[in-house]
Amino acid sequence: MKIRHRHPIVIALLLVGVLASAGHSQKKLPLSSQSEEAKSYYRETVNGIESFQPFQKVQGLARKSAQADSNFAMGQLLVAVFAPARDRQAALDKALALAAKASPGERLYVEATAHALNNNREKAIAILTKLRRDYPGERRICMVLGQLHQQLGQYAEAIKCYEAAIKIEGTSARVYSQLGDCHLLQEQYARAREYYQLALSKVSAEASPFAPFSGLALTSIYEGKPDQALETMQEFHDRYRRNGSAENFPDVWIWNYMGRVNLEFGRLEEALKCYETGYRSVPGSALDSIEKKIWFGRLFHGKARTLAKMGRHGEAQQYADQIKMMIETGGERGEEFWKSYHYLAGYLKLEAGDSKAAAEHLEKSDQDDPFQKLLLAKANLKLGNKSQALDICREIVASTTNNLDRALSYPEARRILAAAGTN
Repeated sequence: MKIRHRHPIVIALLLVGVLASAGHSQKKLPLSSQSEEAKSYYRETVNGIESFQPFQKVQGLARKSAQADSNFAMGQLLVAVFAPARDRQAALDKALALAAKASPGERLYVEATAHALNNNREKAIAILTKLRRDYPGERRICMVLGQLHQQLGQYAEAIKCYEAAIKIEGTSARVYSQLGDCHLLQEQYARAREYYQLALSKVSAEASPFAPFSGLALTSIYEGKPDQALETMQEFHDRYRRNGSAENFPDVWIWNYMGRVNLEFGRLEEALKCYETGYRSVPGSALDSIEKKIWFGRLFHGKARTLAKMGRHGEAQQYADQIKMMIETGGERGEEFWKSYHYLAGYLKLEAGDSKAAAEHLEKSDQDDPFQKLLLAKANLKLGNKSQALDICREIVASTTNNLDRALSYPEARRILAAAGTN
């Protein structure tokens, strides 16, 4: 099963941007709807994103915006952004159709977002750059432009966009978290921490802002300080539970995050405890039966990797076999987890010393995941395929993905390149 759990809010944060300050005098993007209720829900949705409110709450507001006016293109765009990947294109196509009847600015904004969602970043940037000239007071255009430049590794341009957003309205917590990301990805960890702390200072004590807490933890992981990272994530976990967020979505994903940190830093007993403790929040939760089964598979995934690190290869393989059976009997929904299975199988084979079998599996894993690519590089090194391994390490170092997978793989990829006398 797919172990990497990316909270859906991350996707929403990436693409929606933020509302401009109502008091700013420069021209802003209009909202073409006759329904004040639809526009109000739209603003609440985006403000919810900006203040790191729970995903389920913000997703519900997005739906209400579209429901209040079924012809509101920007409301439908929010629905598309929050939709699961398998449903997103249909929702996005509807937003594009509605945008044809909206204002020219909205039409272009929806079009740019569609390009961004489909990884056509350059096209999105070209459209948004024009929109920024036409609507100089529209803060969310600056934000989305910044995020797209950041994805392309164009950090100077991204920072300029974020700073322009701050000039329009500077109380946003998220813009400072994004600035932290830009500095984090440039190995400027102390500066990144300053921005993450600033972001945290701008949200209420009732909010559970994963992005700045995760950013703080990642700076520690890059610096090889797992104790600090775990302390940060424990603080986030305490806040998540105290604020009632776990009532909407169980805290298993936070435990899995901490389990992963423990595992890759060699704290194997602690890793097992994290995976097992986290899963206890699942059976009695409000998740549907399919999601509960998926989290059961993630439990097996984490335990299998940990047992392999312990040298208990037979037990680890038993869990992997059970995951494979779950995928094979899971119908269409199970198909999406084959890459994650190959990641697990490759991980186990690499730990068992079978580099050839490991490479065969890892070549079928998620090649957008820096950590899985690092495992493939290590397998190739053991097989004597040094040139291929170094090329993979260069790709990892060049990656602009900002998550735990990169933090766990980037330092080792850099060490491999340095040992080979290259970069």
